[in-house]
Amino acid sequence: METCARRRVVVTGMGVVTPVGIGVPEFWKSLLEGQSGVDFIKSFDASSFPTRFAAEVKGFDGRNYVDKPKALKLMGKNIQFALAAAKMAVEDSGLALDKEDPTALGVIMGAGIVNSNLFELSSAIAGSMDANGRFDLHKFATEGKDHLFPLSLLKHLPNMVAGHISIAYNCQGLSNTITTACASATQAIGEAYRTLARGECEIILSGGADSRIEPLGLTGYSLLGALSKRNDDPRGASRPFDKDRDGFIIGEGAGVVVLENLEHARKRGARILGEVLGYGAAADGYRVTDLHPDGRGSVRSIKLALADAGLTPQDVDLISAHGTSTVQNDRVETVALKQVFGADAYRIPVSATTSMLGHLGAASGAVQFVATVQALRENVIPPTINYQTPDPECDLDYVPNECRRADISVGLSNSFGFGGQNAAILVREWSGDAPNGGQH
Repeated sequence: METCARRRVVVTGMGVVTPVGIGVPEFWKSLLEGQSGVDFIKSFDASSFPTRFAAEVKGFDGRNYVDKPKALKLMGKNIQFALAAAKMAVEDSGLALDKEDPTALGVIMGAGIVNSNLFELSSAIAGSMDANGRFDLHKFATEGKDHLFPLSLLKHLPNMVAGHISIAYNCQGLSNTITTACASATQAIGEAYRTLARGECEIILSGGADSRIEPLGLTGYSLLGALSKRNDDPRGASRPFDKDRDGFIIGEGAGVVVLENLEHARKRGARILGEVLGYGAAADGYRVTDLHPDGRGSVRSIKLALADAGLTPQDVDLISAHGTSTVQNDRVETVALKQVFGADAYRIPVSATTSMLGHLGAASGAVQFVATVQALRENVIPPTINYQTPDPECDLDYVPNECRRADISVGLSNSFGFGGQNAAILVREWSGDAPNGGQH
């Protein structure tokens, strides 16, 4: 049976909400200047916590990005960030979505844990105590629950990130939510690419959003022992691949890109920012919190992405690293890159924007993807800041401390997540009619 040719997929719009800037221009300028978005936590009193700093979004007001401000009561911060990034991406694309076939518009977003509001829960629990100061479940069901916002559940469902975007833009095509921890956004963009390549949609808004900078989130990661405790130097705490790294920094934000098939983009005269070439995803099948020592899931996901694109390791000019600044993650990522790229691993610059952004969780892959597209468009690579002491186990070119001009055409963006989730996506600068790796 004859099969249809795979459609080419291009990026036509991008929007971000990040700890170093809201909107791509401010975000990109901050990255190239090596600005850190990490500081002491301002959104609540964290002075008694083992880690007292994070990468918070500054100066954000959700009322600037929704048509009905009252609807914000139904949105967690992650949803508000996502709607803002989506609005910026749509405006950047020049699309008039109200003139598109709504059934050809899709949304695929990455989402993570959305913690309950500790302050709201504490009021409900306090109102549920018996005369002896013990929690009374019966009293909670009759009195304590009245302290909870009746629609609070709707703020915390992971699929509401995609749901609100779909409603805002009348997207009646595929709506999907990817929850693979910190690989979520990269997998979301990868699945959007596949959906468009198969011809199931014309346009997809894709990316990820996350916000876990609150007492329960900070406590959870602290108990895992995953966070940096460099309280004397918050801005210097995120140091991917540096020998003295001691853990990651919680960040928050969102990234959304407009993807569409090339034919549709050309027909409307769109400005094309880049072309998605290939995507791969694989699991470690190892442990819940630890990467496989040989990085086998990452190795497979990168190889799958290269095969999907019809490219070889020699074709890659830039690697956007997951680079969490944990001892194990950075070592294993380096091991995986050496396995895939061999001697070329030492040639290819490896940029870790997490050094400035902190770890954005389910949003990390989307924001990283935007940075990769920008790097290819402008032929400049963001630095890995706070790189001071080389680690013999991490001996690649991590673009230390200052951005770098380079002639780059193809970029690889990596993501890993708890549970052994791995994803990799390849994108290149837009070069007109040149076929995608000869596969189209």
